[in-house]
Amino acid sequence: MGSRGGGRRSLGGLRRLAPFLRTHQWLVAGSLVSLTAAALISLALPTAVRRLIDQGFTRTDGAFVDRYFVMLVALAIALAVASACRYYFVAALGERLVSDLRLQVFKKVVRLPASFFDANRSGEISSRLTADTAQIKSAVSLAASVALRNSILCAGSLAMMFMTSPSLSSITIGAIPLIVVPLVVFGRSVRRRSRAAQDALAQASAFASEVIAGNRTIQAFNGEESAEQKYIKDVETSYASSVSAARSRAYLTAFAIALIFASVVGVLWIGARGLLSGSMTAGNLSQFLLYAVIAAGSLGSLSEVWGELAQAAGAAGRLFELLGEEEGRPEPGATVPLRTPVAGGVEFRDVTFAYPGMPDREVLQGLSMRVAPGETVAVVGASGSGKSTLFSLLLGFYGTNEGQISIDGYDVTSLSAEEVRQQIAIVPQDVTIFASSVRDNIALGKTGASDAEIESAAQRAQAHDFISVLPHSYDTVVGERGLTLSGGQRQRIAIARAVLKDAPVLLLDEATSSLDAESEMLVQKGLEELMKDRTTIVIAHRLATVLKADRILVMDGGRIVEEGTHASLVRKGGVYAKLAELQFDAPDSHRDERDAA
Repeated sequence: MGSRGGGRRSLGGLRRLAPFLRTHQWLVAGSLVSLTAAALISLALPTAVRRLIDQGFTRTDGAFVDRYFVMLVALAIALAVASACRYYFVAALGERLVSDLRLQVFKKVVRLPASFFDANRSGEISSRLTADTAQIKSAVSLAASVALRNSILCAGSLAMMFMTSPSLSSITIGAIPLIVVPLVVFGRSVRRRSRAAQDALAQASAFASEVIAGNRTIQAFNGEESAEQKYIKDVETSYASSVSAARSRAYLTAFAIALIFASVVGVLWIGARGLLSGSMTAGNLSQFLLYAVIAAGSLGSLSEVWGELAQAAGAAGRLFELLGEEEGRPEPGATVPLRTPVAGGVEFRDVTFAYPGMPDREVLQGLSMRVAPGETVAVVGASGSGKSTLFSLLLGFYGTNEGQISIDGYDVTSLSAEEVRQQIAIVPQDVTIFASSVRDNIALGKTGASDAEIESAAQRAQAHDFISVLPHSYDTVVGERGLTLSGGQRQRIAIARAVLKDAPVLLLDEATSSLDAESEMLVQKGLEELMKDRTTIVIAHRLATVLKADRILVMDGGRIVEEGTHASLVRKGGVYAKLAELQFDAPDSHRDERDAA
């Protein structure tokens, strides 16, 4: 995702809004009918004025004048009603379109692969969902309706001008190319600068989101001044781009209005000469002049809203870039259903993998491992050896470069990602807690879970006691990212999610790393109950947490280099023995840990 595409691509983004409009045809129809009615009523007024001047003021019968003024009042009321309907339908259409677009983009974003989020900042994505959609709403609700209304007024006025005086109309029409050409040329410049301003604003928004989310870290390192300077730089860049776009729009507007009204003045002068010579009546000149003013005003307004439409075009282009992103590995044409119940056997066979952002660095190199159904296997190794990558591949966040991953003998690429993930529960090291209730955070593990199921899961995760003393118990709303909870409490909520999901395969990534000794003992007891009769893969840095595993796999350089129990691996004197020596105080402690195993 980036600043792809120029002006044409951005205009294409506006055209791609058409499918969203087609789904709400009654709103579109109401907008067009009321907008057209308002324009036609406006075009009828100059004709009424001409007849009033040429016929009404030359008669002594006041009834004729009265009838025309009554008609003018009726036209004014009709115009008011049509304008009110136009405002309602256009505003409703803009709100509906933007709501649909936001939903469509959000549905797309939550399904994008992990590689997309590796390369893009969440704050910039959020900016597209908020600022860019707001720009489109403004364009649809105001600029587009004004542009369409003024287009109808301009076309209708020009037609009526020809009917009134072809000679004067020819002079007026001759000035239009002089107006349209700068409109197009300046419009491209406005689009370019508007896109740059939107990109700069998204950059500033992304940085602000990161700073707000990490405000404690910023303050702990006295980084407020540095963050402020960086944000000032981003905001000033956005300001400069916006002012540049505004300058182009100002030049365009000034040029268009000056030329338009200069032509009107010239036509008025020629018409006044015709009136003096008797070749034109006062009513005809008034009618022509009114239509010329309407046409000129319409063109002038078009020049003003063109910039807003250009900005909306840039915003639409940015949103459709998101909608055009690929959603990771394609789902197979014919999904192979998993045989149920799923036993939970997991196998990696000759798997090679490099992250998309670093294709030359292979994290896994021909890795093979097998975990039997119901077996508990621990994976240990130094940081960067590829342990967490195993989980990312098994969950389908990335596809392998080579090799095969299977569950119960089924290649995961022949299964839908949703079906694979349904069989897996994970307790990550970095727990994600949402700014909603405790109940909602736990219920993420199972859609439609009952209150009893949620509380039972919390009890098994040793979380029920601390939840019960919260201000509103399970309905307590925790802060953003769960900052109102301790690290251990967040970890136990994550464990409760996994308990609630009750999947045949359990992934534990340092699941007790944030707990104190007492909490770790309680949670470990809950985990041991959860691990019964399930396939469990445990990633651990602290070797004391994997002593009871059926097998321990040691990773180094993206490969499995050792395999066995704690005791057998210590006796080998290899990589694991060195890790154990670093973590345990003395050889006697090895003996104690072997006894515990």
